[in-house]
Amino acid sequence: MLKEKIKNKKSGILLYGMTPPKANNPKEKLQEIAKKHIERIKPLKIDGLVLYDIQDESDRTSEARPFPFIETIDPCVYAKEYLDAPLHVPVIVYRAVGKYDKEEFTKWIEERKGREFFSVFVGAASKHTKTTITVNEAYEIKNRVNPEMIVGGITIPERHSVKKDEHLRVFNKIEKGCEFFVSQCVYDLMGAKRFLDDYEAYAKEHNKEMVPIIFTITPCGSNKTLDFMKWLGINIPKHLEERLKNSEDILEESVNLSRDIFEILYFYAKGKGIPIGCNVESVAIRKAEIDASIELLHSIKKIMS
Repeated sequence: MLKEKIKNKKSGILLYGMTPPKANNPKEKLQEIAKKHIERIKPLKIDGLVLYDIQDESDRTSEARPFPFIETIDPCVYAKEYLDAPLHVPVIVYRAVGKYDKEEFTKWIEERKGREFFSVFVGAASKHTKTTITVNEAYEIKNRVNPEMIVGGITIPERHSVKKDEHLRVFNKIEKGCEFFVSQCVYDLMGAKRFLDDYEAYAKEHNKEMVPIIFTITPCGSNKTLDFMKWLGINIPKHLEERLKNSEDILEESVNLSRDIFEILYFYAKGKGIPIGCNVESVAIRKAEIDASIELLHSIKKIMS
């Protein structure tokens, strides 16, 4: 059970991450998409499904967005109205807290009292984004209104290579109630290892427990997708970028690369006693990329078994 693994700080949490359908779809189309999602997810035997709360993020960078931003259906609505009854898989709903005012967010927290619910609170894409509440305020509201809600946080391991404080950000969020962390997509192996080093060292020095770190990996099916990942702020080392762009099959190469990166991180973290898991992300609509994400997930399952 997902709750048990999180509460007991277990390794081996396996998640599958998806973007909800576009909000401009009619209800019949949403039902059709949900049916396909259910057929894809049911056989996977995962611990949980991640549904993202998409933000535009255009104010994070001056570079042009490779793909246009299109609003998606609220992940809570999609989970409750289209997936919940037939799927029977715990859903972790991302919540971009800055999109809501304090009253809206408090009501949303209150409505989830009395039942098992998982969420990851996400802050603003940049310091220039106008928001009505911060992530810290969101944690405070959750702790006051619905302390039983199981909340996770975002971690960006490669940011540690530059700022060298990602482990401190994680422990600060743990103090505010975060019980697990899901990373941004990882292609920077050394940055992730440095983060794990300092995460473990700080925990030992200050006698703190380490909560699960769930690394996200994502197949990449084209050069344009690779550019989009870079636009999102994912650090792809130059030699790996060249390896992907020059490969005969970029999708297959990215699957192999993602699997290898996670396998190294998994055993590296286990050797340090850090509870580790994986979130295999599938945000593409092409069948080949969807199939690749399923192939990758089965490979990760074998690594963690």
